[in-house]
Amino acid sequence: MLGIQQLTEKIKARELSAVEVVEKFNKTIAASKLNSFITPTPQQALAQARQIDEAITKGEKVGSLAGVPVAIKDVIVTKGIRSTGGSKILDNYLPPYDATVVERLKQAGAIIVGKTNCDEFAMGSSGENSGYGPSNNPWDKTKVTGGSSSGSTAAVAAVECVAALGSETGGSVRQPASFCGVVGLKPTYGRVSRHGLMAMTSSLDQVGPLARTVTDTARILQVIAGQDERDATSSRQSVPDYLANLPKDIKGMRIGVAAEFFADGLQAEVKELVEKAIAKIKSLAATIVEVSLPSLEYALAAYYVICPSEVSANLARYDGIRYGGRAGVESLADLYTKTRGQLLGAEAKRRIMLGTYVLSAGYYEAYYRQALLARQVIKKDFDKIFNKVDILATPTTPTTAFALGSKLADPLSMYLADVYTVPVNIAGLPAISLPCGLAGGLPVGLQLIGPAWSEDKLLQVAYQYEQSERWREQLPPGVKSVY
Repeated sequence: MLGIQQLTEKIKARELSAVEVVEKFNKTIAASKLNSFITPTPQQALAQARQIDEAITKGEKVGSLAGVPVAIKDVIVTKGIRSTGGSKILDNYLPPYDATVVERLKQAGAIIVGKTNCDEFAMGSSGENSGYGPSNNPWDKTKVTGGSSSGSTAAVAAVECVAALGSETGGSVRQPASFCGVVGLKPTYGRVSRHGLMAMTSSLDQVGPLARTVTDTARILQVIAGQDERDATSSRQSVPDYLANLPKDIKGMRIGVAAEFFADGLQAEVKELVEKAIAKIKSLAATIVEVSLPSLEYALAAYYVICPSEVSANLARYDGIRYGGRAGVESLADLYTKTRGQLLGAEAKRRIMLGTYVLSAGYYEAYYRQALLARQVIKKDFDKIFNKVDILATPTTPTTAFALGSKLADPLSMYLADVYTVPVNIAGLPAISLPCGLAGGLPVGLQLIGPAWSEDKLLQVAYQYEQSERWREQLPPGVKSVY
């Protein structure tokens, strides 16, 4: 399959037309049985493609992503294109503006081929909490894709687009990337603008790219990263050239391995493949250093106090009055209860109720404040590790993708699927997941974690490992490259 650079070079050289490329991807999306898209946009995509082709014909300069089909997670708003957030409460919502990341993609010439399925308002670890049904894993349609960026990840894995945007709160880019055998990057908190990202947990949410290769992931990050005046949490930290370091060797780089990421609950086959991947990195002249993250055991508990608390506040806006769906008109109380009761899903309700309880009088100090203190301990533990090592290598998830429906009745078991990804979000750090093999025919992900603003170093290590193996060339059974 052609990467972003090869595809854009052919389009700019007029060996391929953007219209021809989009037409082929539109057909692939239309024929898909994965439920990866909520709203495909074939006509809008063709209109964008024609503009690209016309600009090239006129000799005008086009962007670094000219003609590249990209999918957008449905919690990221798109002007004039339905943006549901995976929730029936926003079933007919047409945003009047583009999110900053969408603006930047369009400016670079990327073509938006549709809005992808996701857990409702990004709440989930399997993709099964969407109001539009679950997406299916291209490797095995009886398995989950992971969540909450389920549709974006499935679309990339099944070659229904070249790249996609997802969003992360506790692992929602990396975890499905691991389950579906693609590359997913969670940037440092503040590296990418959240303007236009539907708020779920504002202190944790971050947009991240998904692609088939590390190089393509770096190209998308290069376009969307950077400070945005419309997002007070976005950083003025300079954005490096993410492609520059990829070819450089990693000789002497210190790679940390923490025993806490290899404890009980880790599937044996996953452990074996991740350990082999770490050994491969060592063979590339990196140094492996044993480290410890004792606060890891507190991360999931802290997350499931902080996250629902912010959910409770952020989802208060969906009341049937200002915008979104409405049910019941007999009284104000009836309007609230019926709108939220009928149009929000079970997981959204669960987190709203939990968060409201945690923030209520008498419980704030006992729960929310303690979770914030735990968050600081976790951050400090990571700081200590990164005084000793450059990068931390871990499994992305404790298991391969599990069966659809197998954990819906057990929320705690579902939450444990994020046990290795949540600490990164709690600490606001960057991390990447990339394929490191197959266990029982299902992908396994290697996770690399770095200190704040170290995306360039993460991509460098990931690229060097990727080039030493052949996982990037593997496609799910029955999936064929469009180009």
